[in-house]
Amino acid sequence: MLVHRDEQLAHLRWAFHACEKHGHGQVALVTGAVGSGKTQVLETFGEWATTAGGQVLSAAGSRAEQGLHFGVLGQLLHSARLKSDGVREVEELIREVALAVPTAEARSGAAPEILAEALTADGLWAPLLRTAFDTFLTLANRGPLVLAVDDLQHTDAASLHCLLYVTRRLRNARIMVLLSEATTLRPAHPLFHAELRSLPRFTRVTLPLLTVDSVSRLLGEEAGAHAGHGTEAAAPDVHEEARRILRVTGGNPLLTQALVDERAHRGTNSAPDGGARAGDTFERAVLDCLYRHEPGVRLVAQALAALDRPASPELLGQLLDVLPDSTVPAVRVLEGAGLVHAGRLRHPRILLAVRSDMPAEEQRRLHQRAAEVLHENGAEASVVAEHLVASAWTDAAWVVPVLRDAAAHALSTGRPDHAAACLRLGGRAETDKDRRNSLMAMLITARWQVNPLAVTGQVSQLVEAARSDESSHSTAVSAVPYLLWQGRAEEAAEAISGCGADDHGPASHELRLIRLLIALSHPDYLGAVREDPGSWMRAATATNSGSPLLQAVSVLGNALMPTGGVDIVAAAEQLLERHHLDSGSLGLLTAPLLALLCAGPSDRVVAWGERLLARQGVQHIPAWRGVIRAIHAEATLRLGDLDAAERGARLALEDLPAPAWGVAVGGPLGTLITCTTESGRLFEAERWLSQPVPAGVFRTPVGAHYLIARGRHHLATGQHQAAAADLHRSGELVRSWGIDVAGLFPWRLEQARVQLGLGNATRATQLLREQLQVSRGLDDRTRGRALRLLASTATPVLRRKLLSKAVTVLQACSDQHELARALSDTSQTLPQAGESRRARLFVRANQLAQGSGRAAALPQQMMQRRAATGGATPTASSPSDASSDGFETRDQDGLLSEAERRVAVLAARGRTNRQISNELYITVSTVEQHLTRVYRKLDVKSRTDLPNRLMALAEPMA
Repeated sequence: MLVHRDEQLAHLRWAFHACEKHGHGQVALVTGAVGSGKTQVLETFGEWATTAGGQVLSAAGSRAEQGLHFGVLGQLLHSARLKSDGVREVEELIREVALAVPTAEARSGAAPEILAEALTADGLWAPLLRTAFDTFLTLANRGPLVLAVDDLQHTDAASLHCLLYVTRRLRNARIMVLLSEATTLRPAHPLFHAELRSLPRFTRVTLPLLTVDSVSRLLGEEAGAHAGHGTEAAAPDVHEEARRILRVTGGNPLLTQALVDERAHRGTNSAPDGGARAGDTFERAVLDCLYRHEPGVRLVAQALAALDRPASPELLGQLLDVLPDSTVPAVRVLEGAGLVHAGRLRHPRILLAVRSDMPAEEQRRLHQRAAEVLHENGAEASVVAEHLVASAWTDAAWVVPVLRDAAAHALSTGRPDHAAACLRLGGRAETDKDRRNSLMAMLITARWQVNPLAVTGQVSQLVEAARSDESSHSTAVSAVPYLLWQGRAEEAAEAISGCGADDHGPASHELRLIRLLIALSHPDYLGAVREDPGSWMRAATATNSGSPLLQAVSVLGNALMPTGGVDIVAAAEQLLERHHLDSGSLGLLTAPLLALLCAGPSDRVVAWGERLLARQGVQHIPAWRGVIRAIHAEATLRLGDLDAAERGARLALEDLPAPAWGVAVGGPLGTLITCTTESGRLFEAERWLSQPVPAGVFRTPVGAHYLIARGRHHLATGQHQAAAADLHRSGELVRSWGIDVAGLFPWRLEQARVQLGLGNATRATQLLREQLQVSRGLDDRTRGRALRLLASTATPVLRRKLLSKAVTVLQACSDQHELARALSDTSQTLPQAGESRRARLFVRANQLAQGSGRAAALPQQMMQRRAATGGATPTASSPSDASSDGFETRDQDGLLSEAERRVAVLAARGRTNRQISNELYITVSTVEQHLTRVYRKLDVKSRTDLPNRLMALAEPMA
């Protein structure tokens, strides 16, 4: 498709009309970069000239046939529609003259003036030139004659001499000579061009690269083939798309058309503006451009592809071992073709195409040479290392130090994948044992951030290396975090048992950090750090901490073991604010984020989690991204948003599969189990419970969190003894460790729910009062939940007061889930005279329940409450938390059976009959029978009426 060439075609048509009207010959030269559409212009003009009464003889030069004398002239004659006697005579003369040309000159493609001298001496030129011109004049008698020659730069010298002869004699001939030529490294046929420019009727037509408007027209024409409306409304989108395409192609028509064709084939509205993408059409177009240039241009393009950064002529010259000035024309040609911009290949897809055409050995050679040249010129280590890794070359003594420096920089900027590549290569080349162990430690750090499963074997190697060399304390210390992640606490403690450090300095900071990390992750070792609390507690609030990592972990330690001397929220947020923009700091920031979660303000955890997950480059660190997502999901759960919490926890397990989490897997699994249990999807919760967890999980605080989640599920399924056992075990663990933080481990509250389910209100009351009296870490959410449950065991008057407090507290902590429950309970305590207020509270509770992801739960709960109390207001002997807290109360009025109620609630939630049958493990036929009876009992005609009917039945009878 020809676009943005109207002006150029108009010039050519004017020249044709002038030739036709005045009988004066015209010469036009069309120039432009490779792929700029010169051939299309010649073809389009030729078609138009034919319809305008002219005759067109066409030919094209070729690099392969440049040594074939009279090749282009022969093409012109062959394209004549009728073979006249003159044409046959010229063809015969061509054969005779060609035989007289010396073989060596034929092979080399001598210049026109050299051939002219050789053939004139033999008297062979004159008859051929006269006969050829007379033949063209004869053909022009029928109408204006157009001699169109494409790719003039590849035309053979003999044909060029003939064309010059013709152009000199066009003054009174109705002949138009139309030539096209691509930009080359050096001017092709300079004497030929000098004579052309001296002609009186010579026109030069240049084809520029495409603009935004011309690409927009092209896109509009493509879109017009599929839709005939909405063009004006879509104009801004089309212009933006055109700009994106120009950023990829530089306006080269060949590349632009290839990209538009790909876009049409994909059926999308977006151009590949970002990273490299596969696509044969565009890549083939790029290679077509390169192979239509001289080999020297292609070599410079390959050098630029190897460098992948702006390159000066000096750098290119050193890389290709040529004079720097000789690379300047090649870069200029590539810029004119739209392939290069600002000294580098314009787009990753162009780079990918060029590299795909290079043999692997040639790529390695160029990368090795690039590494050497860049190192000699003082380039940054990360830049040099990129080429060292690509070439796998390590022969020079300077290579390993450069790779180490580049790896350290990559780790500090959040690119562990780059660091791992450098360290793998450096480790193979390093011969010193201590330095090799140091590189292995760095490699473990890098690979763990990408995939913790990948470092298991290397961690063991590092531990063995530390054992065999007692003096290598740094090697031992570096293995500790990964041993702890795998649950190997004894090995971690052993690794640092022989380490000693001064009271001050980096070594002291590192050792205190590691000891605190062991104790916090495996609280069996907390005794050691409690003996000297001043060694780490002060670091949490130090203004100029020598170790940000120690400060971060100290804040977490104060959150798990609060003493009242540190404002955990302020200290954690100060750290987050100070370092959240630092490159490579995501691991450091997980500690204050987790401390913030322990301290209670879940809304702040959610806000900070979103900021950290939105950071640029976080996609390169799946391990830390997964940890941040797991903490964010738990905080979202505490705000009552079950759907968002479940999505976040699922994403955390997508970032890292469950086996890669080590002993930390209890975190995201516990959140998912709680979300699915609270949403009533008990079978799905059981699927998460079936995920194996390492035994070491239950030696960590995460294990206590997991036990509480599992206990809640046991309670929801009526397994009261199993629930009590899990919750008791969780409580025993956190009390024995001395980290009984109420907001983090509300085991008493959950145990109280179990006791209520067993009908033991006295024991439940005792547990709830203990929960409210725990001084460490009692956050508003836990306090509000405890008050709501305590209300279910109180007298009616006290119950209303407790629920009022619970509502106030839960509103303050923004837990929509628990607030909905508290409002629902409150609506049931109002006397009959407060019917309208009760209705308002119920509607508000239902709205909150819908927002928290449990829209159908309230009708189910309230039906059970009404059934349990015979329509009366619940009292201390009729706990109001039956269904919502995991134990079930049978319908005493016989309205719906238990099986019918389960089917009705699931149908009200929008489940299909097949989904209900799968979830309840009954047949579809049984589901249909239950629904038939439910419709009859509730007097409804379809499942769409069920939600409102269930809500109506939740109200006490008037």
